[in-house]
Amino acid sequence: MNKNVRNTILVLVIPILLIALTMSLLGTVKQSETPKYSEIVEKIYTGKITSFSLNLSSGHLEYYEDGNTAEADKKTYEIPDVSVFYEDVGDYIKENNQKAYSGESGKTAISYDYTVNKGSWLVNLLPSVLMFVGIGVLWYFMMKKMSAGMGNDKAMGFGKAKIKKQSDDKRKTTFADVAGADEEKEEMSELVEYLKDPKKFNDLGARIPKGVLLVGPPGTGKTMLAKAVAGEANVPFFSMSGSEFVEMFVGMGASKVRDLFSQAKEKAPCIVFIDEIDAIGKKRDGQMGGNDEREQTLNQLLTEMDGFGGNNGVIILAATNRPESLDPALTRPGRFDRRVPVELPDLAGREAILKVHAKKIKTADNVDFHTIARMASGTSGAELANIINEAALRAVRSGRTVVEQADLEESIEVVIAGYQKKNAIMTDEEKKIVSYHEIGHALVAALQTESAPVQKITIIPRTSGALGYTMQVEQNDKVLMNKEELLNKIATLTGGRAAEEVVFGSITTGASNDIEQATKLARAMVTRYGMTDEFDMVAMETVTNQYLGGDTSLACSADTQKEIDKKVVETVKAQHEKARRLLAEHRSKLDELAKYLYEKETITGSEFMKILQDKEGTAK
Repeated sequence: MNKNVRNTILVLVIPILLIALTMSLLGTVKQSETPKYSEIVEKIYTGKITSFSLNLSSGHLEYYEDGNTAEADKKTYEIPDVSVFYEDVGDYIKENNQKAYSGESGKTAISYDYTVNKGSWLVNLLPSVLMFVGIGVLWYFMMKKMSAGMGNDKAMGFGKAKIKKQSDDKRKTTFADVAGADEEKEEMSELVEYLKDPKKFNDLGARIPKGVLLVGPPGTGKTMLAKAVAGEANVPFFSMSGSEFVEMFVGMGASKVRDLFSQAKEKAPCIVFIDEIDAIGKKRDGQMGGNDEREQTLNQLLTEMDGFGGNNGVIILAATNRPESLDPALTRPGRFDRRVPVELPDLAGREAILKVHAKKIKTADNVDFHTIARMASGTSGAELANIINEAALRAVRSGRTVVEQADLEESIEVVIAGYQKKNAIMTDEEKKIVSYHEIGHALVAALQTESAPVQKITIIPRTSGALGYTMQVEQNDKVLMNKEELLNKIATLTGGRAAEEVVFGSITTGASNDIEQATKLARAMVTRYGMTDEFDMVAMETVTNQYLGGDTSLACSADTQKEIDKKVVETVKAQHEKARRLLAEHRSKLDELAKYLYEKETITGSEFMKILQDKEGTAK
């Protein structure tokens, strides 16, 4: 049974049982055949009840009928209201007994007795005790449930830190599990060496960094790298997320920080890891009415980090993908002394990551991870792990026992463009237009010298909304791109629309994403890359959140913005005209390739180049 359901049942059932027990002890359980109140009064008036005893406190009535006084003949009744009963029968009983005592014939005296309490004091006190116990039990379970909802299993443990510890019985993460981050591991290996042998550092007088800040895009392995440091050094690993310090009540977050560092000091040497530290480490703006709870938590964190003396065996690691938002007091030397960028892996790194994750699945002998790594350019470690898993799922769906090359290639396409929409229906005319559109992209790219080779072309609709796509794959990772390469890329993006214009003399909505990308690239050339004579090396745009999409904002006047827009339009129009010219000059190849794609729906880069380079213009 679910723990929450069980607690709820206990909270409801226990008070009900206690109330029932209390009612029974109070004597509220009546006999199976209970007379009405009017019948009791009538029996007194008619002389049937000859003797009774009434408890004025509880209303419990014991009586005998027709002159019987045997214990077996005793009957009971619970008077609803003693005062009403006394008003109804008191005067009659007094008058009747006066006549009986004076010797009036036909009158029999009614013997009666009034009591205040019966039973021991313990029995009388017990209902009150049970009631208080019931309230106490109810309060206990309610507080326990509230405490659990606030992230703590202990009742009233509001200020306790919910620390995740790397269990000793589980396999520890080591540097062998972290692939594609050789430079990062080299920087972190110094921490491992210190944790293993601090004497060597102390003898020389060297001070190990008190805190290390891991920065980089999501999914690059920052958390795994922190775990690997603890695993390599074989020391305890304490982990908390920055959001877990944020509480509704002021002071609770600061209390959790104190508890975290208190536990860390007891287990030194150890690693303390705070994930998403920007949740509590944002810059303080000094405005009144700000988030007092977050600022108090940050102040406590700063104080605790200052409280750590040099070389005490406790190293603080933190991860964030928004380093520009952190408070300067947190990132200064003496707190987080070192910043380690954990960037997206390069070609060799992607191949190594793929091989690490591929160890968990069965792969065919002919799988080429180098090719897969080239196709997966710009992906993070988490995305590469997802690609491997998607390939394994595809192999299972296909009824195979091993993952093949085609599974991995298809999984990359799933990550890029989504799953195939096998039930999507396009008319022949739409299918023809999409064929020319995609061949337009590929042909413009192939006719330019500074463009990446075409890997695959397809017109099968995808769940992302794309009716088709053209995949280009660089032979090697490129860190720098010159102006000619960027212009060629814009021309390639406009190739789909240009093909529609050359062949059909009209345009469709299929180029919406191409237009967006081309405009964004042209604007970056003008505002950020300084690739225009008009603006030279003047930055017109600033980038924020570089690891989270790279949001941009213009930093120029309105007049300058008009000039920027004009230059962007000129750049895109020039490359669009270039694409139309190239396709018009090679119209026969455009028709031949589009017809071949229309029939096959999916063609490889080698098939595309074979037709393009064939002088006779026919596919072999």
